[in-house]
Amino acid sequence: MFVDKAKVYVKGGDGGDGLVAFRREKYVPEGGPAGGDGGRGGDVIFRVDEGLRTLMDFRYQRHFKAQRGEKGRNKSQHGAGAEDMIVRIPPGTVLIDDDTGEVIADLTRHGQQVVVAKGGRGGRGNIRFATPNNPAPELAEHGEEGQERYVVMELKVMADVGLVGFPSVGKSTLLSVVSGARPKIGAYHFTTITPNLGVVEVAEGRSFVMADLPGLIEGAHEGVGLGHEFLRHVERTRVIIHVVDMAGSEGRDPYEDWVKINDELKLYNATLAERPQIVAANKMDMPEAEDNLAEFRDKVGKDRPDLEIMPISSLTRQGVQELLYRAADLLDQIPVEAALEEVPEITERKVYKLDKTEDNSFTITRDNEAYVVHSVKIERLLKRMQMNSHEAILKLARTMRHMGIDDELRKRGAVEGTIVRIGDFEFEFVEGSSYY
Repeated sequence: MFVDKAKVYVKGGDGGDGLVAFRREKYVPEGGPAGGDGGRGGDVIFRVDEGLRTLMDFRYQRHFKAQRGEKGRNKSQHGAGAEDMIVRIPPGTVLIDDDTGEVIADLTRHGQQVVVAKGGRGGRGNIRFATPNNPAPELAEHGEEGQERYVVMELKVMADVGLVGFPSVGKSTLLSVVSGARPKIGAYHFTTITPNLGVVEVAEGRSFVMADLPGLIEGAHEGVGLGHEFLRHVERTRVIIHVVDMAGSEGRDPYEDWVKINDELKLYNATLAERPQIVAANKMDMPEAEDNLAEFRDKVGKDRPDLEIMPISSLTRQGVQELLYRAADLLDQIPVEAALEEVPEITERKVYKLDKTEDNSFTITRDNEAYVVHSVKIERLLKRMQMNSHEAILKLARTMRHMGIDDELRKRGAVEGTIVRIGDFEFEFVEGSSYY
């Protein structure tokens, strides 16, 4: 089974907690703080492995969580950082943030990698809070939480040559003749519902990868039929071989077929109209094919006089070798990077972000007799600080006073003993004091 789209959950490892500890050696009086910092949480890293061809693995495993860092130790020893989690993905994978639509990365070459979820920083131990005024602090931080997000993975087949055309024009048969691939072949539309890849060996040691892509129909750029599931893969190919049923065995006009498919490619991505294209006039072994070919050349010559039209028959292999030689010659003239630069999502889904600034804003609401404070800065502080010490509570009180929260509480009517709540943390307001 070919899987070309998946959605996974990734989470970087949490940082290790800092430690409150003191030196307690026999001959070292008043040894001072000795609690180390926590270790860094592991990152989740996606790395390209050219041995993979589908996203099948992500159909069964959808959650990836890195390990958390170790806690800080005594004797001023830091906790160990966690190892990064490496996730292997096939070349040609586009990673998209599910919430924002931002393209995180477009990975095409073996060994390329990107951090999709950063691990959290380790919490600081009490050695970090020592000052001349407070040489023995009982204050430490929790580790920072690792980044978490849902990531949509879209695989665009990395093939040199793509076979496009209406259903049942002979694309799968052509691929099976020129390579070792064995795609499903049937006498009905949409026999091919997923891309098939094959390595084509041309004489003189030349070779390239050819993809038999699912058949297109009118309206595909709007999602009709296989729609975008097909068109996504055309963008990666450097040369397009447009297979046309020149015998008209399906009762369609070959020229109309060619026009409609090109219109769908252009409407999906305008750059595809400029991609080198060869028309493979297939089924030339059948009656009426010669007459249709002459008429086709006349009509196409008015719009695209430079278009190459090569008569072939996948069944009898007539003209197939010449087609492969011509495709190989075109590939030699086109750098690999050319197709990779023309990815529409990179421009269409770009998200602009402002530089992060410290948010000192807050709001206060009432919940029965309690006042509820909403503040991103204070809530983040509560997550980081280990609120089991008097010094941590003093630090919280100072921060709230400097932000003007306690003045606002007084204006709202808070008096001594009033309950104040921030997230899950609840305490009593103390009037006339510099702390709560």
